Order: sequence, then structure tokens, then C-alpha cells
Amino acid sequence: MGRVLVTEKLAQPGLDLMAEAGHEVDVQLGLSPVELVSAVVGAQALVIRSATTVTAEVLAAGAELVVVGRAGIGLDNVDVAAATERGVMVVNAPQSNILSAAEQAMALLLAQARNIPQAHAALVAGKWERSKWEGVELHGKTLGVVGLGRVGALVAQRAMAFGMRIVAYDPFVSADRARHMGVELMDLDTLIGASDFVTVHLPKNAETLGLIGKELLAKAKPGLRIINTARGGIVDEEALAEAIRSGQVQGAGLDVFAKEPTTESPLFELSSVVVAPHLGASTTEAQDKAGVTIAEQVILALNGDFVPFAVNVAATDVSETVRPFMGLAEQLGRIVSCLNDGLPDTLEIEYQGGLAGAGTGILTLSVLKGLFAAGTAEPVSYVNAPQLAAERGLEVRETSTVTAHDFVNLITLRSGDHSVAGTLTGPRTEPRLVMMDDHTVEVPPAPHMIVVRNDDRAGMIGVVGTILGEAEVSISSMAVGPSATGHTALMVLSTDQTVPDQALELLRAAAGISDVHTIES
Repeated sequence: MGRVLVTEKLAQPGLDLMAEAGHEVDVQLGLSPVELVSAVVGAQALVIRSATTVTAEVLAAGAELVVVGRAGIGLDNVDVAAATERGVMVVNAPQSNILSAAEQAMALLLAQARNIPQAHAALVAGKWERSKWEGVELHGKTLGVVGLGRVGALVAQRAMAFGMRIVAYDPFVSADRARHMGVELMDLDTLIGASDFVTVHLPKNAETLGLIGKELLAKAKPGLRIINTARGGIVDEEALAEAIRSGQVQGAGLDVFAKEPTTESPLFELSSVVVAPHLGASTTEAQDKAGVTIAEQVILALNGDFVPFAVNVAATDVSETVRPFMGLAEQLGRIVSCLNDGLPDTLEIEYQGGLAGAGTGILTLSVLKGLFAAGTAEPVSYVNAPQLAAERGLEVRETSTVTAHDFVNLITLRSGDHSVAGTLTGPRTEPRLVMMDDHTVEVPPAPHMIVVRNDDRAGMIGVVGTILGEAEVSISSMAVGPSATGHTALMVLSTDQTVPDQALELLRAAAGISDVHTIES
């Protein structure tokens, strides 16, 4: 069990979940950067929101960190590259606030179109100004969605219900998907010139910083209104203010700013601008979901399990075809390492059947995780397994074929003189080892196993059974596979406990037994 340092307010259900899992939940709010460096020492997990900056210095101080969890979507306050270099997993809660963010975008869209905040402020100040705050309808207008991800897609869907025409810019969305959504894709210059409203739903990075700037705004359709609930800095606030003053842009609705928190912006002086202090995720539902989601991810990470929302894992988008095989792949990696009595020099991984076209990157990570977990004393995760392979000079070769002769799906690992293959069988998709060292076997993988190579002659099963029985070791399952030549056979046994060293010595010394390997989880 680990210590989880929480530096910002997290919904109570998330805190409770981590505590119920047996972790020490250490809540320290309002830490300065210096205090954070001190507080993170000895923590296995760090949970933050948007106000805490996780720098390389913080990560260096947190030498025992396994995971950094951001209870939200954005990670611009985390040095992900430094975390990856140190083998620290970074996770977020990407689906926790998508509904809230989409609804905030729609709220700003409507507020901007109808000047609701301005009219409210005037009325409570004693001014009845109907003509001054005349607005426009959404129906029949063109909405340009910049970034057609989860939130952008929800906004597009909701805007369609208002009778708006939807166009979008997103180089990572196929034309087929856009057509299926009823959205017309176009380049950014064309979109800005065709749209009555533009709503921004992009991540903040080097490519998107200042994307909506002076040059692009000069190409805008006169009277354009801009909504940004994504990240501050994507829209250049100075350039936007200038475009509004000139009349090129009619107005804007902004929930995010380049510097946060902030109470100063050139946009605040403009009456056609509606602003909010980053309220996109500020709903009860979103906060509860974010807290619970990040708690679940932290628990998985500390348990060494697959973490679906890890952002610095090479393959986190796992298909339903692949996902059930992840545990099997890790077990196969562990078995290969044990058969080799350590880390091999090369590893060949072959995927056969439906797996071949389903995105097997996460399975390779699972294999490596099992391989290194069995062969090193270092903590191994989906994040640092490839780094460990590179550092140790392990050459990994992957091949895939949609043809599987005897099984619907098959994973085969080969390394040096050893090999193992496994699949999932039956209505419960249970794991089965179906080949080991080129001997056909069928046995479920287990925490305690031994592999015995012996002469293919009568009585050998009795020899092994007698030695294990005298050591009070029960055999849970067993498979025997003869070699193609018929001279040797392989016994693969799962046992109820680790076989004692004395029993192993007796097995290795017995006549007719040439090799014995143990496999322990």
C-alpha cells in the first residue's frame, strides 16, 4: 500500500475510494512550489488538478513516485517528458468533464448570441435596454468546430439540434467519420471565413498555441463570434481584442485564459465579450466523476495493473479484441523470462488470427512488463518497460499474421532455445498455454509452475509425482507433450505452492530428467 499525496481539492468519493483500497491519503492543500518538493518525498502517488505544477524538480524529489494523477483533462501543468524519463506514469480523467465542458460551450454560445450577461448587468443596474442588447439566432448559422474530439463532437451534436450548419477543422479525423457525424471538414482558413461562430476544442501544445491569432482573424467572416472553452493561449487574447475593436469579429465567449487565475485582460473592457473563470468542469457531476476516475487510475497504477487513461503509455486505446489478451501476454512474458533464467538477448513475438489486425502494441508492452517483472528487482510498469528493454539491449521483433491454423487467436514468444504460446479458450475466455519449447501442451497458467524435460519413457510421471508428493506439494494441473522426434517429453505442472529447493534438487538429480525450470509470479 502506498502514500497518496493530494494537493488540491478532490471530491470526497475519490478520496474514500483510495482509502478503502488501503492507501494512505495525505491531503495537503495550498502548497507552495518549495513545500511541494518537500511534501512529495516518500509519496508513491501525487494527485493534482490545474493549480499544481509538477516540474522535473518535483519528480526528482518524488523518487518513489509511481503515478501522477490529474483530476481533469489538461496536462499542461505536468512535465510529462520528465515523468516518462523517470518511469512515472501520468494519468488523467479525460472523460470526466466532457459533458460539462460541452454544455459550457453551448452556454457561452447562447449567452454570446443573445447578450444575456450584458442585459442582466444592465437591468440589475436599473437600465431597461432592449434595443441595445439585440442578439442573433443560432438557427441557420454556420458553426465552425475547431477540434472534433470528444467535446467538439458533443458540441456539434447539440448545435445541430438548434438548426446550425456544422463545419470542422481537425486533421486527425477522417472524412468518412465526419460525414457520419453530419459535419463538413475543411481547412482552418476556409472554416474561419465561412463560420458565423467558431468554437475551439483543441489541446494546448506547441502547434496550437496562438493558433487563433492576428493572421487568421484577418481572414474571418465579418461578424464572427468566437467561443473558447478548451485552453487559454490557443486564442491570442490581444489579437482577438484588436479584431473586435476593428469590427472584424463581433464578439467572444471565453472560459479560459492564457494566464490563470487572472482578473486582467484586454477583452474584459469590451462589452461584446462574455467571460467566465474556467467553469467548464465546474459541475457537481464532473467533479465527482473526475475524483472517482483519477482514484481508480491511481489504484490500478499502484497495483501494477493496466491503466487505461495513462497518457505516457504508447498504446492506451485498446480494442475490445485485444484487451482480454493483456493478462495472458504478461504471463507469457513472465514464463519466457523464467525459462531463460533471466532476461534474454532477443525476443520474437508473433500474433496470429484476429489479434493481428487489432492493434497489438499494448500486448507487446504487457509481454515486456511480464518479462522484466520476472527478471529484475526494479518496479516495472507499462511506462518504463520499453525503456528497460532499450537500456538492456533487448531486441524485440514483432510479426503478425491473420492466419492461425489451430486457434482463432494465438500469441507466440520465442527467445533463444525457448518458446511459449498461449490463447484464450471457452465461453469464459480462459487463458491456456498450448505450446512450450515446441512441445504441444494444454494447461492454464498459474502463479506456481514447474517445467520438467525428461526422457520419453514409462514411469517418468510417477517419478515427478512421487517427489512432489513427498514434499507435500499438490499438483493442480498437468500437461505432457512429447517432442516431434519422440525421444524426449515435456511436463508442465501447476502446483498449490512454490516447490521447495530440496524437491527441485531431487527432480534434477532423478534419472531420465534433463532439465527443470520453475515459473513464479
